[in-house]
Formats: sequence, C-alpha cells, structure tokens
Amino acid sequence: MNTIPENASLLEAVVSRAETRGASAADAVAVDVVEGSVRVRLGDVEELTRSRERQLGLRVFVGKRQAISATSDLRPEALDDFIDRVVAMARLTAEDPHAGLPEPALTGASHVAAAGLADPEAERFDMERAVDWCRAAESAAMADPRIKNSEGGSFGFSHASRAYCASGGVAGSYSTSSFSGSVVPIAEQNGTMERDYWWTSRRFLDQLDSPEAVGQKALARTLRRLDARRLPTGERPVVFDPLTAGSLLRYLASAVNGYSIYRGASFLRGKLGELIASPLVTVVDDATLPGALGSRPYDAEGLASRRTAIVSAGRLETWLLDTYAARKLGMASTGSAVRSVADAPTVGTSNLHLLAGTTDPAALLDGIADGFYVTELIGFGVNVTTGDFSQGAAGLRIKDGKLDHAVNEVTIAGNLLTMLGDVEAVGNDLDTSRTLSAPSLRLRSMMVAGE
Repeated sequence: MNTIPENASLLEAVVSRAETRGASAADAVAVDVVEGSVRVRLGDVEELTRSRERQLGLRVFVGKRQAISATSDLRPEALDDFIDRVVAMARLTAEDPHAGLPEPALTGASHVAAAGLADPEAERFDMERAVDWCRAAESAAMADPRIKNSEGGSFGFSHASRAYCASGGVAGSYSTSSFSGSVVPIAEQNGTMERDYWWTSRRFLDQLDSPEAVGQKALARTLRRLDARRLPTGERPVVFDPLTAGSLLRYLASAVNGYSIYRGASFLRGKLGELIASPLVTVVDDATLPGALGSRPYDAEGLASRRTAIVSAGRLETWLLDTYAARKLGMASTGSAVRSVADAPTVGTSNLHLLAGTTDPAALLDGIADGFYVTELIGFGVNVTTGDFSQGAAGLRIKDGKLDHAVNEVTIAGNLLTMLGDVEAVGNDLDTSRTLSAPSLRLRSMMVAGE
C-alpha cells in the first residue's frame, strides 16, 4: 500500500486548484488506512473485521475566513466540485483574526525517521494470526479454576499512509503502523465476581508481548481483586500504580492545552513559570522518540516534531499550543497540532510522559502503616477548570509497608494542584511504549471514603 507518492502529488494539485479558485491559502491532508480487529471469547471468534479507507481533507482560507471539509470521492471531476464548494464555504464564514497557516519559516520535518514508524507486516497481516493470538492469551488468562468466564481476547492492527501539503510549498509524508492485543478474564469466589485486564501495544509486531505473558498478567491482576473490602473513611497515604498514575496525566494534558487556557477552563491558568508540583515531577511531551506510538516527523500543520518540557522539576514551563491557540495567547506553537481529516487542527499530545524517578516500586510502600494502593480509577469526577478530583477507585490496602487485602467501592478525593504538590516519591517503572505514561507515584495523603 505505497500510496504516499500518489497522495503527495494529489494534494499538491488540490491546494493549487484551491488557490486558482480564489483561496489566499490552503492546506490538505490525505490518509490511506488499512485496519482490522478480532475478538475471541471462550475460544470462539465473535468479531472479525478488516477495512480500507482513503480520505482527503481540505482547509481553505479566503483572507481571514476559513472552511474545512473532507471527501472520500477522489475522482478528478468530484474533487473539482469539492474544492469549489470549500472555497465558496470559506467566503461565507466570519473573519477570525487568528486564522491562517503557520509562518512558512517554521515548517519542516524533524529528524524523526519515518522508516522507524511503520511495520510492513501491518499491510499484509494474516487475520488467522490475530485469532491465534487471542486464543492463546485467553487460554493463559483462564489457567486457574477461579476464572469462570471471560470477556474475551482482542487483537487489532492498522497501517496508515499520511501526506500533507500547504500553500508555499510545504509538504511531507510518512507511514505508521500499530498492533495491540488484550484479554479480560472474570474470576468468581465466595459468590462475588471480579474482572481485570492486561494488554500490549507497539508499532512493530515482533515487539508485542507474547499472548501468554499478557494472559498471565491479566490473570494475576484479576485474582488479586478477589475478596475485596472497603477501607475506613479517612485521610491516608496513597500510591498510584503506573496505569492509574498515567491516567492522571490526561487531566494535566487538558489543563495545559492552549484552548483551555484562553477559554479560562484550566486550574493552571495564570500559573506559567510557577511551581505547580513537587520537584520530583517532570513531564515532557516528546514526538521524537524512536519507534514510539505517538512519534511523528511533523505535526498536523507541518511544524517539525520536538521534545517539549511541560513541567520541569515541578515548574510549569509552557502550554501545549498549535498555531491558532498560540496566536490567541501571543505565543509560539509547540508543534502540538493534531487533526482528523474532516476537522481543523487542534492541540493534542504525542508521547506524554512523567519521567521516571529512582525509587523501586516496592520501596514506595516503605513506612506506610495504613495506606491505599490504587490500581483502578472509576468515573468522571474531575473538574479541570477548578482541579477538584473525586473518583471511584479499587486496589489494595497497604498495611505496615506491604500490600494487604483487595479494596473496592471506595472514593478518593482531593485537588489536582494539591495532588501534584504532594508527590513525595516517584518510581523507576516508567513504560515509554505507551503514548501516555507515568511511573508509580506516592502521594503524602488523600481523602479515602469507604465505610
């Protein structure tokens, strides 16, 4: 599926026609995607899909007026009509003083190797291999008599060719791939049922964890949830495992999004340059990591990929910005534009990581007489505008520096700004294969509401 040269020349012609039809500037994207998925439950194939989709998106500027649309009909006559309609749409919209392409001097691909982002196996992937992977993972996850059922094993893959072209001769193209697999076993004991999961995800097929390893991890995580109890209500030290610690970064990403800042919808507004977290906290968004799932040679506006330090030793260094948000705030883009084919660019992350500390994860429990080890967060009780945090949680009790019985049906509450400041230890267990990831974190205390 080597459609990159074809897409690149097509986009150049589309942008040129838009300009001849009255656009002062334009940019276009083309994506050609092959993807598939399999779901196996109790050994039987319940779902199997494979598809290919090719789309083109066009953004047109007439002065400070803009319009965006997309099409999958790439016949020459259909494209001509499509371009004319988008230019006509732009003439009808209101002017926006911040609209426009990035300055040409800022565009250009970074040193990220496009060859390191795509596995040719994804183009010709055999669906039988996906079925075999799911069956092997589910079999390993059910290798205990307490596992009575399964929500199944799943496997997915994709291969995408992407091209970009803008007025002024800015152009680029690259391909990406991804593979992922997961399994969800269900355990039963003493009349109660518990479920958990594990997964693996990489750009390259041969870098995936084995289905047996994924199944065994899912099995262990599920069994440790059995015979869960509540905790007495009160403040206590809290340790977030890497998965739940990583989920906290979603709220930080929302809070440093330039759109949230200029709309006044962030608890961090007005705090640029200030200490907003423990000195142990450093957060980076790095689109240049070799082979990582979020890496790319350039962002959705053609700006070179980069490593952006958002929080350095607790100090808030920058917002994440695309060109529009940067102009609204009187700043420069951080190369953080993302874009679906049919929409205008907006701000997104690439590989967002809270950097690892030096503490062994087991040592994070040392000295905690009565605490809570969080392995799952439930619900949506987080207000990014105020920082107020309240979510259902499950995990394990920490007693005398050791993990004790399983815990469920509790709520943990606090404020994101306080939580960032209360980080008193950071684990050395960061997994950089995920696009959003953190190591284990120990917080001084949070309110845990249970019994």
